[in-house]
Amino acid sequence: MTNTSTFYRVYEKILEAITMTLMLALATIVVVGVIYRWAGHSLVWYDEVAAIGLCWLTYYGAALGALKRSHIGIPSIIVAIKPPYRMPFVVFGEIIVIGFFAAIAYLGVVVLDALREDTLVSLTWVQLKVTQSVIPIGAVLYIIAELLNFPIIWREATGQVDMKIKH
Repeated sequence: MTNTSTFYRVYEKILEAITMTLMLALATIVVVGVIYRWAGHSLVWYDEVAAIGLCWLTYYGAALGALKRSHIGIPSIIVAIKPPYRMPFVVFGEIIVIGFFAAIAYLGVVVLDALREDTLVSLTWVQLKVTQSVIPIGAVLYIIAELLNFPIIWREATGQVDMKIKH
């Protein structure tokens, strides 16, 4: 097992653990919020924290989806191109995806700077920059996933292995 494949497996397990923890936390928050609302004692922080939890779950889940190559794609277009001519399309696609997430990471940091003094409405001791830190962190995690998958994508595109088409 190479260092890259070891890192891939560790990275995958970390993302899975974070995503599962966020999913369980969000489910717990929603259930607790519903129970309190049903009992006539709505929690002031419930809606805001649940929305933030959903955002966090979305970003970390997207990085995990990217690592597992489970996002929407049309690999049949690349498969239809002869192997020697696939590479420019594959490289261009990866540059677009990584560039997009690099822009999100950069702009996420800009947003964090703009929110440096703001707090949540319902929990004023929680700064917005903490809750919104998921934007640049999630973008970087997505880029790492793309970079880890690039050797596999390269081998598939060059015809060294069969391209996986998910149905």
